[in-house]
Amino acid sequence: MKLTDKTKDILEWIVCILIAFVLALLIRFFIGTPTIVKQPSMVPTLQPNQRLILNRLIRTTKKMPKRGDIITFEAPTSDSYIYDADDVRAKYSNEPTSLWGKFTHYILEYKKDSYIKRVIALPNEHVKIEDGKVYVNGNELAEDYLASDVRTYTNDNQPFYDLVVPEGCIFVMGDNRPASTDSRSFGCIPLEKVESTVWIRFWPLNLFGKVN
Repeated sequence: MKLTDKTKDILEWIVCILIAFVLALLIRFFIGTPTIVKQPSMVPTLQPNQRLILNRLIRTTKKMPKRGDIITFEAPTSDSYIYDADDVRAKYSNEPTSLWGKFTHYILEYKKDSYIKRVIALPNEHVKIEDGKVYVNGNELAEDYLASDVRTYTNDNQPFYDLVVPEGCIFVMGDNRPASTDSRSFGCIPLEKVESTVWIRFWPLNLFGKVN
């Protein structure tokens, strides 16, 4: 059956749209994507409703982030914030097993929650929180990105205050320590759950530029 010119045009448009959709997904997953800050856990560095560009290359290359980097990672399972002295890694359960489930979760990121936090300690480093201060390998961590009146504390819901970061994991905290749920609560984040580093803030325009 010979296709009409109109049918050919429609098919060409469909193919172009599909190609554009696939390219957009590939760029979003492997290279970079925009996002909106939704929570106050990184105040004063990042404010709610600011717009950012995330660099996905850290996930593509499986590179270990540096101390001080601001990263995004998949949020641990909400019902797993339970202290376990033998395993201080964040817990992830109910992960998809089917191809479609993995596609919608990891590629489309449908109903997937992510957190933005700062890297505090790297694999095999000793982290201790004492008297409102953070120590890494026995040395007080210089944290000039914190507000002047902010101190770092733990409570009954944040038991991870003296630990060695497991191999292949990182310890993260928000800059707004009193309002941040982070590694003090749910433990260390496996490298495979790190999604991106925060690269550029493009809104508001007066703060446009690279986020340090």
